[in-house]
Amino acid sequence: MTTLGTKIRKLRELKNFKQDHMAELLGISTNAYGKIERDETDVSHDRLEQIAKALDLTVTDILNFDEKKIFNIMNNRDVYNGPNHGPFHNSFPDDMKKLYEDKIKLLEDKIEYLQRENERLREGK
Repeated sequence: MTTLGTKIRKLRELKNFKQDHMAELLGISTNAYGKIERDETDVSHDRLEQIAKALDLTVTDILNFDEKKIFNIMNNRDVYNGPNHGPFHNSFPDDMKKLYEDKIKLLEDKIEYLQRENERLREGK
């Protein structure tokens, strides 16, 4: 059986959060947070609710988390059913997609600016 600390760690990793980020959200030290994930300390219901909120989950989500089920679901999807199917379709939340789109736009703008600046320097202006 997977321990509570292991479930919390796996869910944190799936969210791409670092331990220090979680500790900051919970208002505790990174060391104290690490003890939670290593099952070296008891987790009160209130603390579990805080962890769930930080992970944008419910306490039930954490308690029922089974990584084997999650990865089996991902691996059993039919990858060849067109562009709107497969394990990576809609796997990112909309806000995450927006962040990546914004980053791509910024990089494209920077490339365009540098190309113009390069051209200007070549012309000696």
